[in-house]
Amino acid sequence: MIARRHLALAALPLLARPALAQAPWPNRTIRLIVPWPPGQATDLVGRIMAQRLSERLGQQVVPENKAGAGGSIGTDFVAKAAPDGYTLLSASIGPISFGPLIHRLPYDVERDLAPIATFSGSPYVLVVRTESPAQDARGLIAMLKAAPGRHTYASSGVGGAQHLLTALLVARAEVDVLHVPFQGSGPAMAALLGGQVDFAIDTPAAAGGLIREGKLRALGVTVGRGSALLPGVPPLQEALSLPGYDFIGWIGMMAPAATPRPILDRLSAELAEASTQPEVRQRLTAIGTEPITRNPDEFRALLAEQRVAFGAVIRALGIRAE
Repeated sequence: MIARRHLALAALPLLARPALAQAPWPNRTIRLIVPWPPGQATDLVGRIMAQRLSERLGQQVVPENKAGAGGSIGTDFVAKAAPDGYTLLSASIGPISFGPLIHRLPYDVERDLAPIATFSGSPYVLVVRTESPAQDARGLIAMLKAAPGRHTYASSGVGGAQHLLTALLVARAEVDVLHVPFQGSGPAMAALLGGQVDFAIDTPAAAGGLIREGKLRALGVTVGRGSALLPGVPPLQEALSLPGYDFIGWIGMMAPAATPRPILDRLSAELAEASTQPEVRQRLTAIGTEPITRNPDEFRALLAEQRVAFGAVIRALGIRAE
């Protein structure tokens, strides 16, 4: 009788272990990897949604910046993380849709990452310093054509959205300029303000405050219909007679592939709910983005569509890693 009692007691830790291993998700802190420096649109939007997820999930969602290589360093970190729902990616169009079409990257978006949701979208805006002689988009192009090869533009990195959208613009406008890549929108805007480069295309989140402060002049937006985020700023496809020059970026969230679908669906539902909240929508608009939500399947379809569309653009322009 005593021996049986000792045997039963000895087995208790073994019996308890499976229950502990199957504790409901989430039961500890979640890391949200931002593959850009602080202040870039993906960082600002990611922090808003991390705060709301922390409130909804009952666990802290902590943003962590891992910048470099056009967003690919942080993206690769998440692609190789455990697929347990505790490491997420603040994702954006550059390192997810554009970068893989230009660079040989250590991750494969389709194989290594699982879409969760998009929750924000943004046009891009063409800007110059207020001291620039270019008063509008046509004036900028005329200035560039008058001095082939002598002017420069900034981007947040080779293969990023800013690079590709600007490369497409200058190609269609038939001007000869030099690309100067930086590690993120913050350094790119600083270089523009400092006169190290002549113009740039970036998000309202990165450039909007500088436009409002009168430090930068907005010459046009990449969205064909214009944008309520930049009232009075003309679409570039109209200002420069470039039919089809109509692009909007997205910001969302992804996880390592093989993350359980129930976790992805829970996160997607929470993010969609957060995007309906007036406070969240106001904060997104204040930093220069518009609430645009997609669930995992809609997000995956968007990625497939962009691979086809921008793959054709990159091949046509002959863009390669510099």
